[in-house]
Amino acid sequence: MKYKAPKGTRDFLPEEKILRNKIVSTLKNVFEKYGFNPIETPALEMYNTCTAKFSAGEGTDVLEELFTLKDRADRIMGLRYELTFPFARVIANNPQIPKPFKKYQIGRVWRNGPVKLGRYREFWQADVDVIGSENIYLDAEILALAQEVFQKLNLKTKIKINNINLLNEILEFYEIPEKLKTQVIISIDKLEKLGKQKIIKELTKKKLQKDKAEKILELLEINDLKIIESKIGKNKGIDELKELFSALKKFDVKNYEFCSNLARGLIYYTGTIFEVYLENSEITSSIAAGGRWDNMISKFAGTKEKIPAVGISFGIDVMMDAIKIETEKFDKSIAEVFVIPIKEINESIKIVNKLRKSGIKSDIDLTETSISKNLEYANSLGISKVIIVGPKDLEKNKVTLKNMKTGKEKKIELNKIISELKKE
Repeated sequence: MKYKAPKGTRDFLPEEKILRNKIVSTLKNVFEKYGFNPIETPALEMYNTCTAKFSAGEGTDVLEELFTLKDRADRIMGLRYELTFPFARVIANNPQIPKPFKKYQIGRVWRNGPVKLGRYREFWQADVDVIGSENIYLDAEILALAQEVFQKLNLKTKIKINNINLLNEILEFYEIPEKLKTQVIISIDKLEKLGKQKIIKELTKKKLQKDKAEKILELLEINDLKIIESKIGKNKGIDELKELFSALKKFDVKNYEFCSNLARGLIYYTGTIFEVYLENSEITSSIAAGGRWDNMISKFAGTKEKIPAVGISFGIDVMMDAIKIETEKFDKSIAEVFVIPIKEINESIKIVNKLRKSGIKSDIDLTETSISKNLEYANSLGISKVIIVGPKDLEKNKVTLKNMKTGKEKKIELNKIISELKKE
Protein backbone atom coordinates (compact mmCIF):
# COMPACT_ATOMS: atom_id res chain seq x y z
CA MET A 1 0.00 0.00 0.00
CA LYS A 2 1.34 3.43 -0.97
CA TYR A 3 0.74 6.45 1.20
CA LYS A 4 0.36 9.50 -1.03
CA ALA A 5 -0.35 13.17 -0.53
CA PRO A 6 -4.00 14.01 -1.42
CA LYS A 7 -4.70 14.89 -5.05
CA GLY A 8 -3.95 18.52 -5.76
CA THR A 9 -1.51 18.84 -2.84
CA ARG A 10 2.29 18.52 -2.93
CA ASP A 11 5.34 17.87 -0.80
CA PHE A 12 8.19 20.33 -1.25
CA LEU A 13 11.76 19.04 -0.97
CA PRO A 14 14.60 21.56 -0.38
CA GLU A 15 15.10 22.42 -4.08
CA GLU A 16 11.49 23.58 -4.42
CA LYS A 17 11.14 24.97 -0.91
CA ILE A 18 14.21 27.18 -1.35
CA LEU A 19 12.70 28.56 -4.58
CA ARG A 20 9.37 29.14 -2.84
CA ASN A 21 11.12 30.95 0.02
CA LYS A 22 12.90 33.21 -2.48
CA ILE A 23 9.58 34.11 -4.12
CA VAL A 24 7.98 34.83 -0.73
CA SER A 25 11.01 36.90 0.31
CA THR A 26 10.76 38.95 -2.92
CA LEU A 27 7.05 39.53 -2.35
CA LYS A 28 7.55 40.62 1.27
CA ASN A 29 10.36 42.98 0.33
CA VAL A 30 8.29 44.72 -2.37
CA PHE A 31 5.12 44.81 -0.22
CA GLU A 32 6.95 46.42 2.69
CA LYS A 33 8.79 48.78 0.35
CA TYR A 34 5.34 50.12 -0.65
CA GLY A 35 4.28 50.53 3.00
CA PHE A 36 2.08 47.43 3.42
CA ASN A 37 1.91 45.82 6.89
CA PRO A 38 1.61 42.06 7.62
CA ILE A 39 -1.48 40.37 9.08
CA GLU A 40 -2.52 36.73 9.56
CA THR A 41 -5.93 35.02 9.69
CA PRO A 42 -7.02 31.42 10.50
CA ALA A 43 -7.15 28.72 7.83
CA LEU A 44 -10.61 27.79 9.16
CA GLU A 45 -13.59 30.11 8.80
CA MET A 46 -17.19 29.64 9.90
CA TYR A 47 -19.36 28.32 7.07
CA ASN A 48 -21.64 31.37 7.05
CA THR A 49 -18.57 33.60 6.61
CA CYS A 50 -17.30 31.51 3.67
CA THR A 51 -20.66 31.48 1.94
CA ALA A 52 -21.89 35.02 2.58
CA LYS A 53 -23.50 36.14 -0.67
CA PHE A 54 -21.69 39.49 -0.51
CA SER A 55 -18.25 37.80 -0.34
CA ALA A 56 -17.75 35.01 -2.88
CA GLY A 57 -21.26 35.47 -4.17
CA GLU A 58 -24.08 33.09 -4.96
CA GLY A 59 -23.74 30.97 -8.08
CA THR A 60 -19.95 31.16 -8.38
CA ASP A 61 -17.74 28.09 -8.86
CA VAL A 62 -15.85 28.91 -5.67
CA LEU A 63 -18.70 27.79 -3.41
CA GLU A 64 -18.87 24.47 -5.26
CA GLU A 65 -15.16 24.02 -4.50
CA LEU A 66 -15.36 24.78 -0.77
CA PHE A 67 -13.82 22.19 1.57
CA THR A 68 -16.13 21.83 4.60
CA LEU A 69 -15.83 20.07 7.97
CA LYS A 70 -17.48 19.99 11.40
CA ASP A 71 -16.03 20.55 14.85
CA ARG A 72 -16.97 18.54 17.97
CA ALA A 73 -19.94 20.80 18.61
CA ASP A 74 -21.27 20.02 15.12
CA ARG A 75 -20.57 23.54 13.84
CA ILE A 76 -19.92 23.63 10.08
CA MET A 77 -16.72 25.33 8.97
CA GLY A 78 -14.81 25.75 5.74
CA LEU A 79 -11.19 25.98 4.71
CA ARG A 80 -10.61 29.49 3.36
CA TYR A 81 -10.57 29.52 -0.46
CA GLU A 82 -8.97 32.98 -0.67
CA LEU A 83 -7.62 35.68 1.64
CA THR A 84 -9.98 38.58 0.81
CA PHE A 85 -13.13 37.66 2.72
CA PRO A 86 -11.24 36.72 5.94
CA PHE A 87 -9.57 40.15 5.78
CA ALA A 88 -12.96 41.81 5.32
CA ARG A 89 -14.18 39.99 8.44
CA VAL A 90 -11.12 41.21 10.38
CA ILE A 91 -11.71 44.86 9.43
CA ALA A 92 -15.44 44.59 10.16
CA ASN A 93 -14.54 43.36 13.67
CA ASN A 94 -11.84 46.01 14.20
CA PRO A 95 -13.36 49.36 13.12
CA GLN A 96 -10.79 51.27 15.24
CA ILE A 97 -7.98 50.56 12.72
CA PRO A 98 -6.77 53.90 11.20
CA LYS A 99 -7.62 54.32 7.54
CA PRO A 100 -6.37 54.15 4.89
CA PHE A 101 -4.96 50.81 6.04
CA LYS A 102 -2.44 48.93 3.88
CA LYS A 103 -1.91 45.24 4.61
CA TYR A 104 -0.39 42.14 3.12
CA GLN A 105 -1.00 38.49 3.96
CA ILE A 106 0.72 35.34 2.68
CA GLY A 107 -0.77 31.92 3.37
CA ARG A 108 -2.37 28.67 2.23
CA VAL A 109 -5.83 28.49 0.69
CA TRP A 110 -7.88 25.51 -0.51
CA ARG A 111 -10.28 24.84 -3.39
CA ASN A 112 -11.72 21.47 -4.32
CA GLY A 113 -11.50 22.13 -8.06
CA PRO A 114 -9.88 20.59 -11.15
CA VAL A 115 -6.11 20.07 -11.04
CA LYS A 116 -3.69 21.13 -13.81
CA LEU A 117 -0.34 22.88 -14.25
CA GLY A 118 -0.46 26.02 -12.14
CA ARG A 119 -3.74 24.97 -10.44
CA TYR A 120 -3.85 22.94 -7.23
CA ARG A 121 -6.27 22.19 -4.41
CA GLU A 122 -3.94 23.45 -1.73
CA PHE A 123 -2.00 26.49 -2.82
CA TRP A 124 -0.41 29.68 -1.55
CA GLN A 125 -1.58 33.22 -2.14
CA ALA A 126 -0.04 36.57 -1.32
CA ASP A 127 -2.52 39.44 -1.04
CA VAL A 128 -2.08 43.19 -0.70
CA ASP A 129 -5.05 45.47 -0.04
CA VAL A 130 -5.73 49.09 0.83
CA ILE A 131 -8.94 50.01 2.63
CA GLY A 132 -10.50 53.37 3.38
CA SER A 133 -10.28 55.33 0.12
CA GLU A 134 -11.84 55.33 -3.36
CA ASN A 135 -8.93 57.28 -4.86
CA ILE A 136 -7.96 55.78 -8.23
CA TYR A 137 -4.27 56.37 -7.46
CA LEU A 138 -4.47 53.46 -5.01
CA ASP A 139 -5.59 51.17 -7.87
CA ALA A 140 -2.62 52.39 -9.90
CA GLU A 141 -0.18 51.94 -7.00
CA ILE A 142 -1.29 48.31 -6.59
CA LEU A 143 -0.50 47.67 -10.26
CA ALA A 144 2.85 49.44 -9.95
CA LEU A 145 3.65 47.10 -7.05
CA ALA A 146 2.66 44.08 -9.18
CA GLN A 147 4.86 45.26 -12.04
CA GLU A 148 7.85 45.52 -9.69
CA VAL A 149 7.25 42.04 -8.21
CA PHE A 150 7.37 40.38 -11.63
CA GLN A 151 10.34 42.44 -12.78
CA LYS A 152 12.32 41.28 -9.72
CA LEU A 153 11.36 37.65 -10.45
CA ASN A 154 12.35 38.06 -14.15
CA LEU A 155 8.86 37.08 -15.33
CA LYS A 156 7.49 38.81 -18.43
CA THR A 157 3.84 39.64 -17.87
CA LYS A 158 0.91 41.52 -19.35
CA ILE A 159 -1.75 43.20 -17.17
CA LYS A 160 -5.33 43.01 -18.50
CA ILE A 161 -7.64 45.70 -17.13
CA ASN A 162 -11.40 46.29 -17.15
CA ASN A 163 -14.08 47.83 -14.97
CA ILE A 164 -17.20 46.19 -13.51
CA ASN A 165 -19.15 49.44 -13.90
CA LEU A 166 -18.44 49.34 -17.64
CA LEU A 167 -19.69 45.75 -17.88
CA ASN A 168 -22.85 46.72 -16.02
CA GLU A 169 -23.33 49.72 -18.36
CA ILE A 170 -23.00 47.41 -21.38
CA LEU A 171 -25.64 45.08 -19.93
CA GLU A 172 -27.81 48.13 -19.16
CA PHE A 173 -27.41 49.31 -22.76
CA TYR A 174 -28.78 45.95 -23.98
CA GLU A 175 -31.61 46.13 -21.40
CA ILE A 176 -30.55 43.04 -19.46
CA PRO A 177 -32.78 42.63 -16.37
CA GLU A 178 -31.12 43.48 -13.05
CA LYS A 179 -31.69 39.95 -11.71
CA LEU A 180 -29.73 38.48 -14.65
CA LYS A 181 -26.72 40.83 -14.62
CA THR A 182 -24.69 38.92 -12.05
CA GLN A 183 -25.19 35.60 -13.82
CA VAL A 184 -24.26 37.13 -17.19
CA ILE A 185 -21.01 38.53 -15.74
CA ILE A 186 -20.17 35.12 -14.22
CA SER A 187 -20.63 33.56 -17.67
CA ILE A 188 -18.56 36.27 -19.41
CA ASP A 189 -15.71 35.44 -17.02
CA LYS A 190 -15.50 31.99 -18.67
CA LEU A 191 -15.35 33.37 -22.24
CA GLU A 192 -11.61 32.84 -22.78
CA LYS A 193 -11.81 29.29 -21.41
CA LEU A 194 -15.03 28.04 -23.04
CA GLY A 195 -15.33 30.12 -26.22
CA LYS A 196 -18.10 32.27 -27.64
CA GLN A 197 -20.58 29.57 -28.70
CA LYS A 198 -20.56 27.75 -25.38
CA ILE A 199 -21.10 31.02 -23.51
CA ILE A 200 -24.04 31.91 -25.77
CA LYS A 201 -25.55 28.50 -25.01
CA GLU A 202 -24.94 29.03 -21.27
CA LEU A 203 -26.53 32.47 -21.36
CA THR A 204 -29.64 31.22 -23.18
CA LYS A 205 -30.02 28.57 -20.46
CA LYS A 206 -30.01 31.45 -17.99
CA LYS A 207 -33.05 32.87 -19.85
CA LEU A 208 -31.15 35.50 -21.84
CA GLN A 209 -32.36 35.99 -25.41
CA LYS A 210 -29.89 34.54 -27.91
CA ASP A 211 -29.70 37.69 -30.08
CA LYS A 212 -28.86 39.81 -27.02
CA ALA A 213 -26.21 37.32 -25.91
CA GLU A 214 -24.63 37.47 -29.39
CA LYS A 215 -24.67 41.31 -29.44
CA ILE A 216 -23.08 41.53 -25.98
CA LEU A 217 -20.29 39.11 -26.87
CA GLU A 218 -19.75 40.86 -30.20
CA LEU A 219 -19.23 44.17 -28.38
CA LEU A 220 -16.89 42.48 -25.89
CA GLU A 221 -14.60 41.49 -28.75
CA ILE A 222 -13.70 45.19 -29.09
CA ASN A 223 -10.73 46.16 -26.92
CA ASP A 224 -10.76 49.84 -27.83
CA LEU A 225 -12.30 52.08 -25.17
CA LYS A 226 -13.03 54.90 -27.66
CA ILE A 227 -14.99 52.60 -29.97
CA ILE A 228 -17.00 51.16 -27.07
CA GLU A 229 -17.75 54.70 -25.86
CA SER A 230 -18.94 55.65 -29.34
CA LYS A 231 -21.39 52.71 -29.30
CA ILE A 232 -22.84 52.90 -25.78
CA GLY A 233 -22.01 56.48 -24.72
CA LYS A 234 -20.03 57.95 -21.85
CA ASN A 235 -20.47 56.28 -18.45
CA LYS A 236 -18.91 55.81 -15.01
CA GLY A 237 -16.91 52.74 -15.98
CA ILE A 238 -15.30 54.46 -18.97
CA ASP A 239 -14.47 57.54 -16.88
CA GLU A 240 -12.83 55.38 -14.19
CA LEU A 241 -10.77 53.50 -16.78
CA LYS A 242 -9.55 56.75 -18.32
CA GLU A 243 -8.56 58.02 -14.86
CA LEU A 244 -6.77 54.77 -14.11
CA PHE A 245 -4.80 54.76 -17.38
CA SER A 246 -3.72 58.35 -16.67
CA ALA A 247 -2.63 57.39 -13.13
CA LEU A 248 -0.70 54.34 -14.41
CA LYS A 249 1.47 56.65 -16.51
CA LYS A 250 2.39 58.60 -13.37
CA PHE A 251 3.43 55.36 -11.66
CA ASP A 252 5.39 54.32 -14.78
CA VAL A 253 3.32 51.15 -15.29
CA LYS A 254 3.77 50.10 -18.90
CA ASN A 255 2.84 46.57 -19.92
CA TYR A 256 -0.96 46.70 -19.65
CA GLU A 257 -3.98 46.63 -21.95
CA PHE A 258 -7.71 47.25 -21.80
CA CYS A 259 -9.67 43.98 -22.09
CA SER A 260 -13.42 44.49 -22.45
CA ASN A 261 -14.38 40.84 -21.76
CA LEU A 262 -12.43 40.57 -18.52
CA ALA A 263 -15.06 39.93 -15.86
CA ARG A 264 -13.59 38.07 -12.81
CA GLY A 265 -15.68 35.21 -11.41
CA LEU A 266 -16.08 36.64 -7.91
CA ILE A 267 -18.96 39.11 -7.89
CA TYR A 268 -17.82 41.32 -5.03
CA TYR A 269 -15.84 43.61 -7.37
CA THR A 270 -17.25 47.12 -7.71
CA GLY A 271 -14.93 49.01 -10.09
CA THR A 272 -11.44 48.37 -11.46
CA ILE A 273 -10.63 44.71 -12.15
CA PHE A 274 -7.40 43.24 -13.50
CA GLU A 275 -5.59 39.98 -14.21
CA VAL A 276 -1.88 39.42 -14.84
CA TYR A 277 -0.77 36.83 -17.42
CA LEU A 278 2.61 35.45 -18.40
CA GLU A 279 3.81 36.26 -21.92
CA ASN A 280 4.90 33.37 -24.18
CA SER A 281 4.30 30.69 -21.54
CA GLU A 282 2.58 27.31 -21.51
CA ILE A 283 0.87 28.48 -18.32
CA THR A 284 -2.34 30.12 -19.54
CA SER A 285 -4.08 30.86 -16.24
CA SER A 286 -3.61 34.22 -14.54
CA ILE A 287 -0.61 34.62 -12.26
CA ALA A 288 -2.15 37.45 -10.21
CA ALA A 289 -5.54 39.16 -10.13
CA GLY A 290 -7.67 41.59 -8.20
CA GLY A 291 -9.58 44.82 -8.28
CA ARG A 292 -11.75 47.20 -6.29
CA TRP A 293 -14.20 45.74 -3.75
CA ASP A 294 -15.93 48.61 -1.99
CA ASN A 295 -18.97 46.91 -0.41
CA MET A 296 -17.91 43.69 1.33
CA ILE A 297 -16.49 45.09 4.58
CA SER A 298 -19.52 47.24 5.39
CA LYS A 299 -21.81 44.25 4.78
CA PHE A 300 -19.76 42.07 7.12
CA ALA A 301 -19.95 44.91 9.67
CA GLY A 302 -23.69 45.36 9.14
CA THR A 303 -23.32 49.09 8.58
CA LYS A 304 -24.41 51.49 5.85
CA GLU A 305 -21.07 53.27 6.04
CA LYS A 306 -19.07 52.56 2.89
CA ILE A 307 -15.61 51.11 3.53
CA PRO A 308 -13.86 51.06 0.11
CA ALA A 309 -11.03 48.64 -0.70
CA VAL A 310 -8.75 47.64 -3.56
CA GLY A 311 -6.23 44.83 -3.77
CA ILE A 312 -4.43 42.12 -5.70
CA SER A 313 -3.74 38.43 -5.06
CA PHE A 314 -0.55 36.72 -6.30
CA GLY A 315 -0.61 32.97 -6.99
CA ILE A 316 2.67 31.76 -5.49
CA ASP A 317 2.32 28.22 -6.88
CA VAL A 318 1.74 29.36 -10.45
CA MET A 319 4.63 31.85 -10.12
CA MET A 320 6.80 28.98 -8.93
CA ASP A 321 5.77 26.79 -11.86
CA ALA A 322 6.57 29.63 -14.26
CA ILE A 323 10.06 30.10 -12.85
CA LYS A 324 10.70 26.33 -12.95
CA ILE A 325 9.79 26.25 -16.65
CA GLU A 326 12.24 29.03 -17.48
CA THR A 327 15.12 28.01 -15.20
CA GLU A 328 17.37 24.99 -15.73
CA LYS A 329 19.09 24.69 -12.35
CA PHE A 330 17.96 25.40 -8.78
CA ASP A 331 19.71 25.54 -5.43
CA LYS A 332 19.39 22.28 -3.50
CA SER A 333 20.92 23.67 -0.33
CA ILE A 334 20.90 27.02 1.41
CA ALA A 335 24.54 26.50 2.45
CA GLU A 336 27.00 28.91 0.84
CA VAL A 337 30.10 27.10 2.14
CA PHE A 338 30.85 23.46 2.97
CA VAL A 339 33.74 22.74 5.36
CA ILE A 340 35.65 19.49 4.79
CA PRO A 341 37.95 18.30 7.62
CA ILE A 342 40.94 16.09 6.84
CA LYS A 343 41.69 14.61 10.28
CA GLU A 344 41.20 18.11 11.71
CA ILE A 345 37.66 18.04 13.10
CA ASN A 346 38.33 20.35 16.08
CA GLU A 347 39.84 23.14 13.99
CA SER A 348 37.12 22.64 11.34
CA ILE A 349 34.38 23.14 13.95
CA LYS A 350 36.08 26.35 15.09
CA ILE A 351 36.12 27.59 11.48
CA VAL A 352 32.46 26.76 10.81
CA ASN A 353 31.45 28.43 14.08
CA LYS A 354 33.20 31.65 12.98
CA LEU A 355 31.50 31.48 9.56
CA ARG A 356 28.07 31.09 11.11
CA LYS A 357 28.62 33.90 13.63
CA SER A 358 29.54 36.19 10.73
CA GLY A 359 26.26 35.35 8.96
CA ILE A 360 27.66 33.00 6.30
CA LYS A 361 25.37 29.99 5.80
CA SER A 362 27.68 27.04 6.35
CA ASP A 363 27.62 23.26 6.60
CA ILE A 364 30.33 20.83 7.71
CA ASP A 365 31.14 17.13 7.32
CA LEU A 366 31.06 15.58 10.80
CA THR A 367 31.15 11.97 9.60
CA GLU A 368 34.81 11.72 8.46
CA THR A 369 33.85 10.98 4.85
CA SER A 370 36.61 10.97 2.22
CA ILE A 371 37.48 14.25 0.50
CA SER A 372 36.39 12.97 -2.92
CA LYS A 373 32.94 11.98 -1.62
CA ASN A 374 32.60 15.29 0.22
CA LEU A 375 33.38 17.22 -2.95
CA GLU A 376 30.89 15.12 -4.86
CA TYR A 377 28.30 15.75 -2.14
CA ALA A 378 28.84 19.53 -2.15
CA ASN A 379 28.66 19.60 -5.94
CA SER A 380 25.40 17.59 -5.99
CA LEU A 381 23.80 20.20 -3.71
CA GLY A 382 25.12 23.13 -5.73
CA ILE A 383 27.17 24.53 -2.83
CA SER A 384 29.45 27.00 -4.55
CA LYS A 385 32.43 27.07 -2.15
CA VAL A 386 34.29 24.45 -0.16
CA ILE A 387 36.90 24.95 2.58
CA ILE A 388 39.30 22.03 2.97
CA VAL A 389 40.95 21.91 6.40
CA GLY A 390 44.07 19.69 6.39
CA PRO A 391 47.08 19.28 8.70
CA LYS A 392 49.70 20.50 6.17
CA ASP A 393 47.78 23.73 5.50
CA LEU A 394 47.16 24.30 9.22
CA GLU A 395 50.89 24.10 9.91
CA LYS A 396 51.15 27.25 7.78
CA ASN A 397 48.03 28.74 9.45
CA LYS A 398 46.06 28.33 6.19
CA VAL A 399 43.16 26.41 4.60
CA THR A 400 42.24 25.63 0.98
CA LEU A 401 39.27 27.47 -0.58
CA LYS A 402 37.82 25.74 -3.64
CA ASN A 403 35.34 27.37 -6.02
CA MET A 404 33.07 24.51 -7.10
CA LYS A 405 31.81 26.39 -10.17
CA THR A 406 35.23 27.17 -11.68
CA GLY A 407 37.28 24.43 -10.01
CA LYS A 408 39.91 26.96 -8.92
CA GLU A 409 41.65 26.57 -5.56
CA LYS A 410 43.69 28.96 -3.41
CA LYS A 411 45.32 28.99 -0.01
CA ILE A 412 43.90 31.47 2.52
CA GLU A 413 45.15 32.50 5.94
CA LEU A 414 42.81 31.56 8.78
CA ASN A 415 42.22 35.16 9.85
CA LYS A 416 41.25 36.16 6.29
CA ILE A 417 38.65 33.44 5.54
CA ILE A 418 35.59 35.57 6.30
CA SER A 419 36.79 38.67 4.44
CA GLU A 420 37.75 36.51 1.44
CA LEU A 421 34.32 34.81 1.33
CA LYS A 422 32.44 38.09 1.67
CA LYS A 423 34.62 39.64 -1.03
CA GLU A 424 33.67 36.87 -3.48
